[in-house]
Amino acid sequence: MRYANTTLEAEDILQNGFVNVFTKHHLYDGKGSLEGWVKRIMINVAIETHRKNRGRVTESIDDNESLQLISHINADQTAYKDLMTLVQQLPTGYRTIFNLYAIEGYSHKEIAEMMEISEGNSKSQLSRARQWLQSKLVKLTY
Repeated sequence: MRYANTTLEAEDILQNGFVNVFTKHHLYDGKGSLEGWVKRIMINVAIETHRKNRGRVTESIDDNESLQLISHINADQTAYKDLMTLVQQLPTGYRTIFNLYAIEGYSHKEIAEMMEISEGNSKSQLSRARQWLQSKLVKLTY
C-alpha cells in the first residue's frame, strides 16, 4: 500500500510482482538473500506501475483535505497507523520517493535511475513530501 493509490492497485502490484518472481526464478543466482531479490522485484513492479500511471492522474495537495485517522487502544500502534495514513495521502510522486528514500533506504542516485528522473528531482520531491507531512503532523498536534 505504500506505493499504491488504492487497495486494488496494491493487489495488482503484488500479483504482477509474484508473476515476475515465478517467471524469472531462474535469474536468482543464490547470491544475497531471496527476500532481498523478491523485495527488489516488488519495488520495481511498483515503480513501473507508477510510471505507467504518471500521465493519467493529476494530483494536488489540498491543505483543507480532511484527515480520517482511526483511533486505536495502543498509542504506538495508533501513531504508526496515523503516520501511514498520512503517507498514503501524499501524492503518488512524493509518496514513491519518500518510501524509496526514507523507508527502503535507497540513495537519491539509485532512485533517480529507477524512476528515470534527475537526482535533483528526487531530492526536491523528498523535500516537498517532508514539508507536506510536517504540516499535517503539526495540524494533528493542535
